[in-house]
Amino acid sequence: MLNHDKVERSVPLLIVLTIVTIAFGGLVEIVPLFFQKSTTTPVNELVKPYDPLRLAGRDIYIREGCYNCHSQMIRPFRAETERYGHYSVAGEFVYDHPFQWGSKRTGPDLHRVGGRYSDQWHYTHLMNPRDVVPESNMPAYSWLDRPLKEPNIGAKMAALRAVGVPYSDKEIADAPKAVEGKTEIQALIAYLQGMGLALKQTR
Repeated sequence: MLNHDKVERSVPLLIVLTIVTIAFGGLVEIVPLFFQKSTTTPVNELVKPYDPLRLAGRDIYIREGCYNCHSQMIRPFRAETERYGHYSVAGEFVYDHPFQWGSKRTGPDLHRVGGRYSDQWHYTHLMNPRDVVPESNMPAYSWLDRPLKEPNIGAKMAALRAVGVPYSDKEIADAPKAVEGKTEIQALIAYLQGMGLALKQTR
């Protein structure tokens, strides 16, 4: 029978037992979530897959590293719900691959930013944040005011369909036209304006 002395003196055995313990714990924590309805189905009918422009905007959000300073997960604490709105629930993220929850808040949480400001406000803010928020330390993203080049948007949507996002053949075929003539900043604004609209704001 194994005892602590034998385990602690054998590095290979310690490594194997540590891996087994972590794997078992991970399975116990993760597997039930795949069968829990609240984590696998949309919270309501307002949760929809990203349209092509918002999908392109989400990719720009990731490319520019926005998640390094902004989270997209409001915790169920009074201080957070009073500032940001209704706390985030799993059913709002069923079409997010990958989700952008994050944990770093150099800037404010963005999960409920959709509809809070006008498109013009977002445009001005991205071009030069201090024009609308004088104390902001966010860098300007003026280079985003350039043509959007998304030749593979249909392929991205097809890939997302393979992991459960319900895009139709027509939506995939029409995707290139939907982003034609748009700019990167328009795509990013479209992504921001669609965030967190599924649940009623509490503030």
